[in-house]
Amino acid sequence: MRVDLFDFELPEERIALRPARPRDSARLLLAPEAGAFEDMTVRAAPQLFRPGDVLVFNDTRVIPARLKGVRDRDGSRVEMEATLLRRLSASTWTALAKPGKRLKEGDRIRFGLDGEGVCLLGALDATVKAKGQEGEITLAFDLAGPDLDAGIAQIGEMPLPPYIAGKRTEDEGDRADYQTVYAAHDGAVAAPTAGLHFTEDLLARFDAAGVERVTVTLHVGAGTFLPVKAEDTEAHVMHSEWRTISPAAAEAINRAKAEGRRIIAIGTTALRSLESAADEDGRVRAETGDTSIFITPGYRFRVVDGLWTNFHLPRSTLFMLVSAFAGLDRMQAAYRHAIEQGYRFYSYGDASLLWRPR
Repeated sequence: MRVDLFDFELPEERIALRPARPRDSARLLLAPEAGAFEDMTVRAAPQLFRPGDVLVFNDTRVIPARLKGVRDRDGSRVEMEATLLRRLSASTWTALAKPGKRLKEGDRIRFGLDGEGVCLLGALDATVKAKGQEGEITLAFDLAGPDLDAGIAQIGEMPLPPYIAGKRTEDEGDRADYQTVYAAHDGAVAAPTAGLHFTEDLLARFDAAGVERVTVTLHVGAGTFLPVKAEDTEAHVMHSEWRTISPAAAEAINRAKAEGRRIIAIGTTALRSLESAADEDGRVRAETGDTSIFITPGYRFRVVDGLWTNFHLPRSTLFMLVSAFAGLDRMQAAYRHAIEQGYRFYSYGDASLLWRPR
């Protein structure tokens, strides 16, 4: 399909730079299978679900993946920044470096404030082991495992998306705001933003309403923010992300499907995890590994009946996904409605609940 079909104009003031407070005071746009849209709040959401419905959450935890440092080569020092992308081993990460062109294999980089220690073991040092295209590098850190994790946690900054980071600096509030309350497994370099609206109280109200909760893990990558540069979707190469679905999660979802209960993905990452692990009959496999599933209109959904998600960037793979789920015309209308009604967009913005047409 032509990528320009997924374009739309978004006023700059609609981009949220801070989250709603409290989280569940955010707005929620209900988009039923057909008919009028309904403007609600997240706090009112439990009434929209039935006892026995299954909500599937992505319990990845965002790490403070943006590191600032100094490259030191033959006495020449250059300030630089690296955003961790993907862990390769206990001591090795791929990263996006700025400025990346000035780096060479073998360069040494010292991250953190110059002269300050990390974990009392000295500075967080790394060697550039390899260079890729467009600024991507492979970093081999001197620390490994839990020691490296502690160092990153101490000196790193939360990797806010470009449309926020370009307008304000990251601060201490983002350490909590850019993390779901149920985050459990370190590894994401971007938040599963649909889950940012949930509070412990809201989750308890879903439990009280008889709505079942299941978790999967997908470590969201920085590629989630990248626009599609190709003119046709067939020419786009989708980024891959690591995910795992436990036997218990797969069993709970498959049992619900067999009993005719609805599966609702909380976020596109939860949806992609499930759909990439489903067979033709919609049975979900327990499995661990990468997924690069690219969902565009025409895709036949096998598992998910409902999708809770934020409002996405134009020409993005995520807007293509929601258009595949609810229909391109339907989503264009929903986004026009959201813009006209003053909804807040993107990672810290408001939410929508989409039901798949039958």
